[in-house]
Amino acid sequence: MLKTVFQDWNYNKGNIKARLILVGFRIAHLAIKTRLLFIILIPHLIIYRVIVEWFLGVELPYKTIIGKGLKIYHGQALVVNDGTIIGFNCTLRNSTTIGNKIYMDGNPSKSPVIGNNVDIGCNVSIIGPVVIGDNVIIGAGSVIVKNVPSNSIVAGNPARVIKFVD
Repeated sequence: MLKTVFQDWNYNKGNIKARLILVGFRIAHLAIKTRLLFIILIPHLIIYRVIVEWFLGVELPYKTIIGKGLKIYHGQALVVNDGTIIGFNCTLRNSTTIGNKIYMDGNPSKSPVIGNNVDIGCNVSIIGPVVIGDNVIIGAGSVIVKNVPSNSIVAGNPARVIKFVD
């Protein structure tokens, strides 16, 4: 269980804020997956939301599915929808929004699915039911509203592939 809670620890060396956020996230995520822990850790879930969302300015819901090795740089104004799936060894930076969109009929879309080894620059918006492939670099300030192929570098508003990498 401790291995699960601290799985992002080494990826965030020297970044106490990211470590605090991710340990709190992993404990909360574990609590909702396990009924007994859920009952015991209800106070933790409340404290997690208050500290992480209100004081640290990061919305990382404990229902979000995130693979091992998440790195958070300058975690201010980071917003992730709880339906988002994030793969292994991904990097998130400040002022990034990852979420669904609301259709004209008022219904929400599905949330983004982000592959493994994705590096997301600061001030990036990833909106709607998009799929980001593996080994992708997303440039700062990009707006992603369409799928992104694996092994690519994308940038712009709207984002477009500027280079493929091996």
